Amino acid sequence: MQDVGQSYLEELNEIQRNAVTATKGPVMVIAGPGSGKTRVLTYRIAHIINQGVPPWEILALTFTNKAAKEMKERIEKVVGTGAQRVWAGTFHSLFAKILRREAHKIGYPNDFTIYDTDDSKSVINEIIKSLNLDKKVYNNGAVRARISAAKSNLITPKAYVNNEELMALDRMNRRPLIYQIYEKYAAKCLRAGAMDFDDLLLQMFRLLYQNPDGVREKYQQQFKYVMVDEFQDTNVLQYSTVKLLVDYPGSPQNICIVGDDAQSIYSFRGATIENILMYQSDYPNVQTFKLEQNYRSTSFIVEAANEVINNNKRQIPKKIWTDKGEGEKIKVIKAMTETEEGKRIADSIVEHKNRYNLRNSEIAILYRTNSQSRVFEEQLRRSNIAYRIYGGLSFYQRKEIKDLVAYMRLSVNDKDDEALKRIINYPKRSIGKTTIEKISKLADDNEMSMWQVLAQIDFGPRAKKSIGDFVQLIKSFKQKAVTQDAYELATFIARKSGISELLKSDTSPEGEGRVENANALLDAVKEFVDDDELIDGEEVQEKSMSVFLQSISLMTDADKDEENTDVVTLMSVHAAKGLEYKSVYVVGLEENLFPSFMSLSSPDQIDEERRLFYVAITRAEEYLTLSFATSRYQYGNARYNDPSRFLEELGQTNIDSLMSISKEKPSFGTPKVLGNFKKLGPQKVPALGIDPGDFKASPATKIKEGMTVIHLKFGQGVVKTVDERLVATIFFDGLSDSKEKRIMLKYAKLQILD
Repeated sequence: MQDVGQSYLEELNEIQRNAVTATKGPVMVIAGPGSGKTRVLTYRIAHIINQGVPPWEILALTFTNKAAKEMKERIEKVVGTGAQRVWAGTFHSLFAKILRREAHKIGYPNDFTIYDTDDSKSVINEIIKSLNLDKKVYNNGAVRARISAAKSNLITPKAYVNNEELMALDRMNRRPLIYQIYEKYAAKCLRAGAMDFDDLLLQMFRLLYQNPDGVREKYQQQFKYVMVDEFQDTNVLQYSTVKLLVDYPGSPQNICIVGDDAQSIYSFRGATIENILMYQSDYPNVQTFKLEQNYRSTSFIVEAANEVINNNKRQIPKKIWTDKGEGEKIKVIKAMTETEEGKRIADSIVEHKNRYNLRNSEIAILYRTNSQSRVFEEQLRRSNIAYRIYGGLSFYQRKEIKDLVAYMRLSVNDKDDEALKRIINYPKRSIGKTTIEKISKLADDNEMSMWQVLAQIDFGPRAKKSIGDFVQLIKSFKQKAVTQDAYELATFIARKSGISELLKSDTSPEGEGRVENANALLDAVKEFVDDDELIDGEEVQEKSMSVFLQSISLMTDADKDEENTDVVTLMSVHAAKGLEYKSVYVVGLEENLFPSFMSLSSPDQIDEERRLFYVAITRAEEYLTLSFATSRYQYGNARYNDPSRFLEELGQTNIDSLMSISKEKPSFGTPKVLGNFKKLGPQKVPALGIDPGDFKASPATKIKEGMTVIHLKFGQGVVKTVDERLVATIFFDGLSDSKEKRIMLKYAKLQILD
């Protein structure tokens, strides 16, 4: 073991040093954002080793392999190669390591298989089929999410069926037999000698709880020191398992948890903030250390974060501070539409790069839902700014988007074989892989398109009906494409193809995200159809599907520079946790979006949304820009939302903005509305008092110079000129950027006021 003395302690501030050297008994380290949490955790392990504790007696549980790897590398710099023998890793990886030794004691083989998501889906599909259940009702994603949630809360199949609350909820959701699927799934996995990812946690708990051959005492004696990183993200099952290792008669209870209740944002994955809030009750003799100095952000950002999080009722009190100076005040951008929001963010990024000499890689755009990325991707491309989607696909590369676009492509070009291959059996219509390969080969051999093969070749009786139904479906789309605009066709395709019903049947968080993405695509089509403004003097083209597809082809076909790491990062706030950037843009700060409309019925969920906003703003080191749009396309309609309540909570002294962002506080009783491809009811335009549902556009030929008109997107304006092509120049006083718009009246939706 390398003897380096204790010089590493000199790198720590007083509170950090106290947390590192308090090695006996239960310890809680509350680590604010940018407070040196990782350094404290790793130096604490190094300090314990330097006191003579063998590395293999230390268990350090993390949530990512990256965090575990970084932890070992840092420890090694202090204590040498012995760091590699510390049991540091994710809950799943370390519990799997133990189960590889001990699983036979609870009925599994030690060389058990670990099922991935596809394996689990396949098993569940078999069970649903064997029970003759409706696959649309018992959607695979929703069923898997339900089983996963049960396991995360220590609910076995036997406990599930005896839990009246769970059973009542299943009956309400028209899935009363989920308990049977869970029973059969658990039995099938056991027979197959397989565990899914949740089982790695559940079976570890079972191993320790049932304690065959004294296995619990064995690991209690081995792990004399237990540490848990990001403790606020633990679920009931994880904490219960840790307590089995730590709590026993005569235990020194050398458990140290590190986390921040203000950054607890993963309840949708089963994490519970109760674990960290109740930790002091579980261990009354706990030593608590609060890391309150922020080394990341400037004063205005830190103070704004404090102001925001103070609105949460249940929390561990702390006051984050920094000595990095005041820095720049927080900028707030108000836009009329999401397109204007995207454009102004792109313009601001160009300004930041020039004024502050920032690289693209020092800039991030954070949003509440992944479906918001589309408008920013488009505007960044137009501004020639390199970007990447972090932790996810570019909007137009997501499966649900490519599937819908493939139907759109085939509706205007039946020679598009790639589009046909993608969706001929999606949603499933009993056209197997062998049949598709046969169609493709016949097309190649006869130099025909696959569509021509479908129309001319007589298939066997089994495939004939399925292919015939598909051909008729596409023909109906082709007919609509001739007479309808792009949005009317897109909504028709989403509904008639079965994609809408298929996507909305998956009520898991991932499934709801796919619905949001598909709705965002429909909103993009709607915006394309409604956009009647001339661009650079060019005439507006027809609002057909072929023109829309052409407009997005640059988004889908643009070459990717995989080597370019100097890119602006776009990501959801959830994905941004633990990261930091010099300049951060938090966008879409509107009621119903951030906070999410799904959270508005519960104070606890609003608190979690506020913690999510807290995480978002504390990613910024020097420059923080917040934005919102007063109108936004959602589910095909222009929605008019108030600014987010969180903007009001920032504290005006921290904001570089003269505009008022105050509003009436919304109640928690706002009804939950899920889009699922359905149009929402009309929304009032607050500034104009107009109901879009009652709005009546005046005939283009009636609009003359000098008239006052109203446009749902641009507001009230005065017609300055109208030329012989019926192109009008209109002055809209309410716009924040260029107030004059040139609009082709043929496509404009203007109502004459006088």
